[in-house]
Amino acid sequence: MTSNVRWAANETRLYQYSFDRYDAEDVTGISRSELDRAADRLVHYFNDDDETIRIFVQEDDSRVPLFNERETGHLTDVKNLFRTVFRVQEASLAFALVFMVAVFIWATEAPLRLLARIVLGASLFTLGLLALFGVLALVGFDELFLRFHLVAFTNDLWKLNSATDHLIQMFPRDFWFDATMLVAGLTAIEAVLLALLSAVYLVVRPRLRAEPLPMKPPGA
Repeated sequence: MTSNVRWAANETRLYQYSFDRYDAEDVTGISRSELDRAADRLVHYFNDDDETIRIFVQEDDSRVPLFNERETGHLTDVKNLFRTVFRVQEASLAFALVFMVAVFIWATEAPLRLLARIVLGASLFTLGLLALFGVLALVGFDELFLRFHLVAFTNDLWKLNSATDHLIQMFPRDFWFDATMLVAGLTAIEAVLLALLSAVYLVVRPRLRAEPLPMKPPGA
């Protein structure tokens, strides 16, 4: 899940999808080339050490800030949240590698078989959680979205005005529903693939071991 969130945060094509799908150029009054440049700058900002982002765009005959102080403050909070997710992702990958090594060193049964059983159980558990989340999102995404912001942020800078604030015009509520479903869908596909691979190994491997080896003809 955290790997997919990290991918989404750094994938400019997802930002561009929002611009296309929700007519950001018309809503903001900012040219598409300037919006695309802003998307690149946002991705860079989420990975650099700058505390505050400043993006200027062409409006009529002058360069003006794309985001106001409230929006830049919220983006700082978003960056800190992404940084936490990125660190969790790195820690998760490290844990997975250490866990696999530990299984191969200390497993009392066949290490691959034990690992396959663990991965199968974890994948099914993940799919169960995603199914529950999917139902909740489909019947009450707005409530989940609100609860997420109340938990994730310690201020109300995320309460933006869709009539005046460019950030919410570029990435409206419906985009976040799409992005959430995309991350959940990718995670579900990965969990299904891991479950299938594990199940196939658990079923096929014992059969291969049980099949007798072909006898060599005399004199061979």
